[in-house]
Amino acid sequence: MTRADIHCDNIQKSFGAVETVSQLSIVFKSGQTTALVGPSGCGKSTILRMIAGLETPDTGSIRIGQETPRQVARRGGLSMAFQDPSLLPWRSVRSNIALGAELARKPVDRVDELIDLVGLVGFSDHRPAELSGGMRQRAAIARSLISAPDVLLLDEPFGAVDAITRRRLNRDLPPLWRERKTTTLLVTHSVEEAVLLSDRVIVLCPRPARVLADIPVDLHHNRALPETNAPAFRDLAMRVLTALEEAA
Repeated sequence: MTRADIHCDNIQKSFGAVETVSQLSIVFKSGQTTALVGPSGCGKSTILRMIAGLETPDTGSIRIGQETPRQVARRGGLSMAFQDPSLLPWRSVRSNIALGAELARKPVDRVDELIDLVGLVGFSDHRPAELSGGMRQRAAIARSLISAPDVLLLDEPFGAVDAITRRRLNRDLPPLWRERKTTTLLVTHSVEEAVLLSDRVIVLCPRPARVLADIPVDLHHNRALPETNAPAFRDLAMRVLTALEEAA
């Protein structure tokens, strides 16, 4: 298992005449969870897709340690959960989750554990068409975790699930990547979720994406949902919210 910082060096990306990311330089520290927040359409997902190797910067470079994103992905060291679950319709929940390990050439030995963790017990043999949108998203999250990646990219992973399930996943999933010191990047529109789950919050300005604020989250890792009402938590959330209001 390789631990390495992610270096984005002066990256720029346009789609046609629309510049989405502009001359962005940032380092994501190994083992940290970083939340990316900003206005809709500001380039958050594009940044994740470039780090995943699914898009290539027009200028600049991205390195994960001494490797390119595609090199890390090829050796099974990188995993991503999209806004769209993208499950294979002919595979069951169990088989879709196992696919994450199969593609990474890693042992398929944690499927039942993850099915239980994301609340899909009793649905392991169901196909995606038999599931609700939130259940499909939970299966996609489990698929991204089964390969125990070095780098985990989460693009609004809880957006399609109901509020109660979202709170439970916010409680139960972070220990999985924190215990392994997985370098995790999370795109979310929820300020509370960003502060609750991350070690650092990056606030991006409207398109093209630039860093507007870089806010360290100096709370202990074992924070729990009741702490969202604590003064230190609320102060950090207000700092993020104030930065977002300046970006609007």
